[in-house]
Amino acid sequence: MAVQRLAPEGMMQPVPYAHVAVGTGSRHVHVAGQVARTPDGRPVAEGDLAGQVAHVLRATARGLAAAGATFDDVVRLTFYAAGWEPGHMGAFMAGVEAVAEEVGLPTPMPPASLVGVSVLFEPDVLVELEATAVLD
Repeated sequence: MAVQRLAPEGMMQPVPYAHVAVGTGSRHVHVAGQVARTPDGRPVAEGDLAGQVAHVLRATARGLAAAGATFDDVVRLTFYAAGWEPGHMGAFMAGVEAVAEEVGLPTPMPPASLVGVSVLFEPDVLVELEATAVLD
């Protein structure tokens, strides 16, 4: 396997992701920010953070698969959340948990960041997800 995930002693625990990923492969896969849109651009799960998180994880899984990768190969996930408040974490994690098994998201997740932003590119977009993977 091209990716090893670590949770070193002395780093905040427990968290739902690994703090460190070591990629030993030579082929890098970058999945552009995925948002809650159908293939023809129609909004999905308007106003529903959990639904949008589930959708972007599914879309990211499709992007990874197109390159021959899975979430097991991911070394970095970056979530951007519009209008983020700490009280949104429950809905965010509900979206993750709803599709984790379906999309093959490992436990713990790859190293991840959740960045709160004031807005994303359209007012109905609540979350965007980027992924980086390494393959041999």
